[in-house]
Amino acid sequence: MLRLALYLHLLAFSLADPSDQGAVRDPFKDDATGFGPVFEEQPVDTIYPEESPEARIIMTCQARANPPATYRWMLNNTDVDPNSHDSHYSLSGGNLIITHPVRTKHVGKYSCLATNMYGTVVSQKASVQFGYLDLFSSEERPAVLVKEGQGAVLLCAPPHHYPGELSFRWILNEFPTFIPLDKRRFVSQKTGNLYISKVESSDRGNYSCIASSPSISKSVFSNYIPLKLLVERPIRKYPADLRVKFPNTTALVGQNIVLECFALGNPVPEIRWHRMGSTLPHNHEVRMAGAQLHLLNVQFDDSGNYSCEAVNSKGKDHHYANVSVEAHPEWVEHIVDTEKDLYSDHTMSCTAKGVPKPQIRWLKNGKPLNGKELRFSRLTSDDAGMYQCIAENRHGVIYANAELQVFVGAPKFLHNPVRRVLAPKNGRVVIECRPKAAPKPTFTWSKETELLSNSSRIFIWEDGSLEILNVMPADEGRYTCFAENDWGKANSTLPLVVTESTKITLAPSNADVHVRDDTWMECAASYDPSVDITFIWSLNEQEIDLHKDSTHYESTLNGSSNAKLLIKNAQLRHAGRYTCTAKTQVDNTSASAHLVVRGPPGAPGGVRVVDRSDRSVTLQWSRGADNHSPISKYTIQYRDQFSKDVWKNATTSPADIEGNAETAIVVDLFPWTEYEFRVIATNTLGTGDPSRPSHKEKTLESVPVVAPSDVGGGGGASRELTITWTPVQPQYYYGDNFGYIVAFKPHEGKEWNRVAVADPEAKHYVHKDPNIPPKTEFEVKVKAFNRQGEGPYSLTAIVYSAQDAPSNAPAILQGKALSASTASVSWLLLSESNIDGYQVRYWRQNGDSEGEDHKMIVVSGKENHTRLEGLKPSSDYIIEIRGYNSAGYGPPSKYIKIHTKKPPPDRPPKIIGTKLKGQLVNVAWEHVEPLSNESLREEYRVLYKKKGLLTGTLYSTKESHIDLPLHADGEYVVEVRAHTEGGNGAVAQISIPGNYSGAIMSSSSLNVLPMLLLALLRLNL
Repeated sequence: MLRLALYLHLLAFSLADPSDQGAVRDPFKDDATGFGPVFEEQPVDTIYPEESPEARIIMTCQARANPPATYRWMLNNTDVDPNSHDSHYSLSGGNLIITHPVRTKHVGKYSCLATNMYGTVVSQKASVQFGYLDLFSSEERPAVLVKEGQGAVLLCAPPHHYPGELSFRWILNEFPTFIPLDKRRFVSQKTGNLYISKVESSDRGNYSCIASSPSISKSVFSNYIPLKLLVERPIRKYPADLRVKFPNTTALVGQNIVLECFALGNPVPEIRWHRMGSTLPHNHEVRMAGAQLHLLNVQFDDSGNYSCEAVNSKGKDHHYANVSVEAHPEWVEHIVDTEKDLYSDHTMSCTAKGVPKPQIRWLKNGKPLNGKELRFSRLTSDDAGMYQCIAENRHGVIYANAELQVFVGAPKFLHNPVRRVLAPKNGRVVIECRPKAAPKPTFTWSKETELLSNSSRIFIWEDGSLEILNVMPADEGRYTCFAENDWGKANSTLPLVVTESTKITLAPSNADVHVRDDTWMECAASYDPSVDITFIWSLNEQEIDLHKDSTHYESTLNGSSNAKLLIKNAQLRHAGRYTCTAKTQVDNTSASAHLVVRGPPGAPGGVRVVDRSDRSVTLQWSRGADNHSPISKYTIQYRDQFSKDVWKNATTSPADIEGNAETAIVVDLFPWTEYEFRVIATNTLGTGDPSRPSHKEKTLESVPVVAPSDVGGGGGASRELTITWTPVQPQYYYGDNFGYIVAFKPHEGKEWNRVAVADPEAKHYVHKDPNIPPKTEFEVKVKAFNRQGEGPYSLTAIVYSAQDAPSNAPAILQGKALSASTASVSWLLLSESNIDGYQVRYWRQNGDSEGEDHKMIVVSGKENHTRLEGLKPSSDYIIEIRGYNSAGYGPPSKYIKIHTKKPPPDRPPKIIGTKLKGQLVNVAWEHVEPLSNESLREEYRVLYKKKGLLTGTLYSTKESHIDLPLHADGEYVVEVRAHTEGGNGAVAQISIPGNYSGAIMSSSSLNVLPMLLLALLRLNL
């Protein structure tokens, strides 16, 4: 009966006619290669410079598709019509070309749609914006008036522009004299403003702001802003005042961000950066002399409150703001191209991460769908098409595109025919049957002429596969799979061959080694001669990559059935269960052995501070792995806020920590200091890796024990006592509210005056008292304090109060012009004993006594004359002199006026020839005739020197020629100048070689023709 049933089954398959199902396109044919559009190029954000010589914008769009895609574009979700009468648009392939773009018409968000018979996909949106940078306002910029020593801010006020990113530089007086940026000067790249923390006399001048747009490669200059100085003596000092303060900032993961802080003040403030409650990230850099904090490749862990602190000797200023890190959308899971059978179920889902959390939406063939995921029950051909999953937050949009194909067709084995199968004796075999079919077919199997059904050894799976257990030689034969659905039938036949099963004949043995030792494991197997065998080694069920880890593993074969694994330079990570698997095409078998690797201990865990005092902490930890060798001792290390990541061995109680301990006391610590601790275990085989650091803990506060050093002082302004010291280092503060107590009294006095200075970095204190006599001897001492109490005093030092400033003005004896640019002045020395020196000031009459013509010279208190240089010719100059000492300047002398000489001629003498006269050479030149505004010529100065030297022999003559001695030791140079009461005029120069024979040498004031004529005359002679 079974054979009859099989015959009937085969007859039904042979008579089946697929045409009975109607004319349906077969998706399983080899030429069924069509697919929907897949983007290869998508439009990107574009900035079009308004001044661009190329009057067009190209938005790219290219999709791979079969049949080829057609394209259309949308602007702000409205169709773009390239064929309208006045359209600026045209298409080239999928690209959209905008000719002669107009800002009012063409700015917006563009998207490209690609379509073929399988569906439509929409590109990512891309913006078109017009880039521009207007000129600065033409209005005159007002002058900035500032006292020397004060801070100044010069406003850039950049013009309207797009995009927003500009870079800024400043020039002084003329291009390209750019302002150098340093600790004293800073240009904010956010506002463009120039900040000068402490204005100096060299800062006087005219300033212009340069704004540059990197997007459109354009720069513009502002009108000049004059910076004028108001002189104030003495120069005052000002506390730190933050003027550049970074705002609350949001950054995206992976970005680089810059925080700016800059302060005005005298002395120039120092900028310090902090992150509240934590250290600055490892990826930070402080640049621009501290004014910029760069956070590179920011991550979520870099979020928090950041602060900048500006500090100088006169005070501090702080600023705090938040940095938050967010992220673009990023796919965690997204859709992919899928082939599904007719009437099957299917679900499409997408998951994206980002901050803020992205919203998910869907498109099918460019049309929106509802829902966070798409569920299909019993798919139909109408469900096929191009699907897009879109994730969006305020930082961006990402698209995932996929084609859903719904297949319909009779079973076919053209692409997945069943093949010859080998089965191990007494083993298990699965024969797959996977025809292409939609909807899913039903399956039956036969062996030879026998129809098969499920039994204790034979199972037909739901997917059509046939499973045979406990394979016997009698199972050999030809097996046929029959597949049938509503659209037709098909079958495929293959032979089953039974082979001998593979067996392990030599299993690997357990091994026990020390770290860095070598060992090996051996494995052998028997197998059917008709198949090939390979040996695979694995450690803890992970296959060993012998090529990748050849440093530690090497496998060798001894014949075809025996394998050996050599384990070289064994490390702790190589311990575990090793498995040898003998594998053939038919079956595999395995055997295992254990390798024990003994070595130094693993890192202890859970290190934490459980108790603390001002100078000690109690640590607790948990034991790490002993790695098969008992732990003999522990070592504790620490690092503090001052050690710059250097770990040091700690002093402990007990001094030697035994291997069974899990707690110890660390002693000899500094009070009020932040520490981290780690623990390291040791056994007979070595010292292991350190534990992870403990959380940072600060020891309790204590009274200071270190006194300031180098106490001294003196000097300063009149009626002042200046006391100086070297500040205590921060690690010795020992508590909050740290400062200094300064004590002082007259040498013969009995009662000490005490003053508290709250700044821990203070280096001096000035006591002002109008009743202090000059040069009074004081005893001074300084000690530290914090909120726990006061520390010991320093050694007592002797310091003298300031002397009085000079009270008398010097009397000028004489002022005399020496030339057009120099003069001399002399005066009577003051009879006072406290004169350190004299200040000589001079400036052009009717000029600015504080302007660029103003000059100043300081000379010793023992000098009663000096030379004034850098004067302008034919000008009246005013001169004043005053004495000074450490207390300040005395009253100025009465003004005297001098008039500088006319300038010397600005034309050099014209050298007309040289002539040999025995051992002399005669050099001749034309007279220089002075103009009416130039000094009269008195004589000529001739410098005769060896070439390369700065000095030589200086001769004077009223004639227009001179005889000079010849030298045989090399080339000499002759320099001729006209000398007047206004100084020396321009120089003419000529060279005299060592082997001179009378030929005319070239010079700056000779021309070639006379030289040639003279040479010819000498040749004729």
